[in-house]
Amino acid sequence: MRILLVEDDLPLAQGLQISLRHQDFAVDHVKNGKDALNTLAFADHDMVILDLGLPDMDGLSVLKAVRKNKSAIPIIILTARDSIEDKVQGLDIGADDYLVKPFNIDELTARLRVIERRLGTANSSIIAIDDVVIDTLAHKVIVNKQVLNLAKKEYMVLKLLMENAGRIQSREQIESHLYEWGEEVSSNAIEVHISNIRKKLPEKFIKTIRGVGYTVES
Repeated sequence: MRILLVEDDLPLAQGLQISLRHQDFAVDHVKNGKDALNTLAFADHDMVILDLGLPDMDGLSVLKAVRKNKSAIPIIILTARDSIEDKVQGLDIGADDYLVKPFNIDELTARLRVIERRLGTANSSIIAIDDVVIDTLAHKVIVNKQVLNLAKKEYMVLKLLMENAGRIQSREQIESHLYEWGEEVSSNAIEVHISNIRKKLPEKFIKTIRGVGYTVES
């Protein structure tokens, strides 16, 4: 699940990015409405967290523009505006949810999970392919009923491949996701991670598409 965070309060934005990445959300951040609209026009996001008090335009104007373009991307408003009128207006314009600052991060995460389930991207915390199972809530990988000991980055790479089973993930795509999750990536790190993961999984579970990337067959 890739989220676009539109928030001009940089300390809050940085804290949200860290917290949400720990919950396995990939988070991109912009700090004004114009950048939000430009990013949504060209990037591939699954959800938006939108502040209303932006420096260049009102967040409701951003919401209106997104809906005018017929985009159905889920949008959660995150704002200090706490009146019933503000909430009704935001929801009527097209927001999927409305959360008032200050807020509890656990409540925000729960609301994100609700939208995930509605989108069908989180129908279950279990991803199972052949004898390999990932429990994304417990952050465990199980092979033939045995729990594997994977490093954090190895777990992230395997989770990405299994979530996208049947589709090829290039080295650049995998690196990009690790960066989005707040992880540093050194040169040839992806090849090393793939090699280490393969030693712990059934033979040929991860396939190399020469010159393109890696894939797990669905």
